[in-house]
Amino acid sequence: MPEPVKTHPPHPLWTRGAAVLALVFGGLTIVSGGSVLFGGEAIRAQAGDVVPLVVWFNFAAGFAYVVAGFGIWKWAHWAFPLSVAIAVATLAVAAVFALLVLAGTAFEMRTVAALTLRFFIWASISALIRPRRT
Repeated sequence: MPEPVKTHPPHPLWTRGAAVLALVFGGLTIVSGGSVLFGGEAIRAQAGDVVPLVVWFNFAAGFAYVVAGFGIWKWAHWAFPLSVAIAVATLAVAAVFALLVLAGTAFEMRTVAALTLRFFIWASISALIRPRRT
């Protein structure tokens, strides 16, 4: 007799919303980070006192957001650890950013708000999609 096929438990419908949020947020992050990094002097001047580490991190993280969004949509087992890794990496970059600011690096207050928002979005997504023990 063949072994039964292992299936994932069905995912709640609200996970589609989390997936769409991750995908849209990822796309917007790639576009905004890419425009600052590759958009020319006028766009960089409009961006103000950017911290290159944060801009590069956000740009790269945008791609991870998109991958995580697809994983959440498919209810893939790796979507949860990737979401946690995104939240932890964002927190780590925020800590380095804070040290740079304390050392006197010029910055924009919107960077503080953006890093806070990014962390809370990914911490929330991680909490929502956390595997439950049955």
